[in-house]
Amino acid sequence: MTPPEPAPESAALFARARAVTPGGVNSPVRAFNAVGGTPRFIRSAAGAWLTDVDGHEYVDLICSWGPMLLGHAHPEVQAAVSAAVSRGTSYGTPTEPEVLLAEEIVDRAPVERVRFVSSGTEATMSAIRLARGFTGRDVVVKFAGCYHGHVDSLLASAGSGLATFATPGTPGVPASSTELTLVLPYNDRAAVEQVFAEHGDRIACLVTEAAPGNMGVVPPEPGFNRFLAETCTRHGALFVSDEVMTGFRATRQGQWGLDGAVEGWRPDLVTFGKVMGGGFPAAAFGGRADVMARLSPEGPVYQAGTLSGNPVATTAGLTTLRLATDEVYAHIGWAADTIKTAAAEALTAAGVPHVVQSAGTMFSVFFTDPADGPVRDFAAASRTDAVAYAAFFHAMLDRQVYLPPSAYEAWFLSSAHDERAVQTVLDALPHAAAAAAASQGTR
Repeated sequence: MTPPEPAPESAALFARARAVTPGGVNSPVRAFNAVGGTPRFIRSAAGAWLTDVDGHEYVDLICSWGPMLLGHAHPEVQAAVSAAVSRGTSYGTPTEPEVLLAEEIVDRAPVERVRFVSSGTEATMSAIRLARGFTGRDVVVKFAGCYHGHVDSLLASAGSGLATFATPGTPGVPASSTELTLVLPYNDRAAVEQVFAEHGDRIACLVTEAAPGNMGVVPPEPGFNRFLAETCTRHGALFVSDEVMTGFRATRQGQWGLDGAVEGWRPDLVTFGKVMGGGFPAAAFGGRADVMARLSPEGPVYQAGTLSGNPVATTAGLTTLRLATDEVYAHIGWAADTIKTAAAEALTAAGVPHVVQSAGTMFSVFFTDPADGPVRDFAAASRTDAVAYAAFFHAMLDRQVYLPPSAYEAWFLSSAHDERAVQTVLDALPHAAAAAAASQGTR
């Protein structure tokens, strides 16, 4: 399928951007490389809708990759942010909003103390440093397909054997940065047991997305997170639950609210981002009080940041979380269930093999054969038909629906996705499914 040409202003801006920015974008997935064509440049957003520089409107199903839980330009969030800006934008000192937001997070999540940072990458990097400092060990275990930001040691590919150390997953990362990282297949208990049997006394922590969303949504199998937590405890390692994507998005308490509270596991450290920033660049990591006490200035593990706990960002996050009531999650759940059911029905009617998976209000569509079963790890996710997804994506875009421009990302909705927005998606799905079906004969 040849992607349609974009509207003129987006095309002109993309040409200008490529002259001054690598690839014309400031984060790779925005470039549309995975689906073809030229990205739309967005001028504004309100509620569930994006408006591009040519005046075209789209129902937004990425919600800034998760944080816009209440939709765009929510009036109460805007008012709180405007008031915060009127008092100044950055002080480099402690402020009341950061204390209030920390209290809100501790009240909701399985953490006792919190430290703010400015990005999810920074949160994960800091949590791993703290885990190493707390345990006096160096080895880190992660899972293939789980993304924890662009931390050198976690941009790793699996070694040649199950329990061998990782190799760099991208140029620019030296082998020395990944030589203490072990990469395992997700949802594979036997692999975890083998690695801890061989390296248990050297492992500082195991880090995992609470429910992976960066290879598409691949939920943990029942009891898997509890198994990980218990395995870490037995071997004196820390269990780091990355909830940058799922935290306060999957449920009011994040993925932990779905399975941790039920299964009885608690992480030693948790990383947060996305929703807790209310659309601003803010993130955090937190956990057990005794572990967090190792951080400077209370302890010897150094971590700092000039913009950490920024008063505008923490105000936006605090306001968003306070407005995220049970009714908000119930509405998002209705919208998500309606759309994922309709997507499955449209693809089935068009004869397109697919699997729909979810974690709380997050979900994604894999263009894989359902006869192969659910997608449980990165190897299975990698079998998705990217050509079919590209055709599906552009057919949806042509009908005013903005999906993630990659087959390996989650779909997000907000409390602003009303009946009109949802119906626009439902109307587009049969056309997109037909486009995906037609693309299957072009490969």
